[in-house]
Amino acid sequence: MIFTCAASIAQGDGAKVKWPDCYCTDKDGLRVELGTMVCMNVGGRDFIARCEMSQNVPMWREMNKGCLTSSGQSADTINPSFNT
Repeated sequence: MIFTCAASIAQGDGAKVKWPDCYCTDKDGLRVELGTMVCMNVGGRDFIARCEMSQNVPMWREMNKGCLTSSGQSADTINPSFNT
């Protein structure tokens, strides 16, 4: 077991690995970096989501229900015609 690990480490020293560039996309297909939090509206429901990795796949994870506005109110409590 130790010999196998040492052999794979020795082979990896000279090899250059290019890791894939991972990111999420928004509704317009634009790039969103990992760790970015955004307000999403899906099926008429607002929530805060963060771009994260799951099983080597970038995905949006819900963090909080509702979205905050600049007034500090939750988007669920204000007039939805102003929250587009």
